[in-house]
Amino acid sequence: MTEAAGDRRPLTSRDSRWAQVIARRMAGMSITPNQISQASMLAAALAGVCFWWAGQETGAARIILLLLAALFCQLRLLCNLFDGMVAVEGGKAAADGPFWNEFPDRVADLLIFAGAGYGVGMPEIGFAAGAFAVLTAYVRELGRANGLASDFSGPMAKQHRMATITAAAVLSTFAPLWNGRDEILVAALLVIALGAAFTALRRGIRIVAGLKAGTGNS
Repeated sequence: MTEAAGDRRPLTSRDSRWAQVIARRMAGMSITPNQISQASMLAAALAGVCFWWAGQETGAARIILLLLAALFCQLRLLCNLFDGMVAVEGGKAAADGPFWNEFPDRVADLLIFAGAGYGVGMPEIGFAAGAFAVLTAYVRELGRANGLASDFSGPMAKQHRMATITAAAVLSTFAPLWNGRDEILVAALLVIALGAAFTALRRGIRIVAGLKAGTGNS
């Protein structure tokens, strides 16, 4: 089942008036859904660079970079929202759309979390967060490949991961008030890594249960 067939991540923002207006305008332009999906990788790369660079700076420069990182994380999510809306509601779905709907997301997770990990001087937890984020998507697609509906459950689905790292970036701008620095981002990366690992396990258990119940492909 493809996104165009209705197997889509449930998002309340998709039904909001502002999103529908923007999606209609984008659909009326020469912009394609695949280009929007590809732009999400650029937004993620910029977020990762800002996280890394913030780790090398202090004072106002660090604050600006952290806020930019948060902004680019949210821009990545907006790309993820509008690529599907332009493809489905805008009627501009392409034959290679399923690839561009998934592949950029995996690249984006790795770029953002690796950048944040290098920024706090602990790349291992950044890569761990990225790896488990990719695993959650792999398990979801594994279930769909076996005839089950896509499982978008959390606690660390994509929107939860982006909310966590965005909030951590913003809160970290206040760290100098208590003579802190990286502890909020470190904690966020650990929460994302552990939460994504749990999410992958949870989805895996649901897949096994669904297959045993005979709801997937024989």
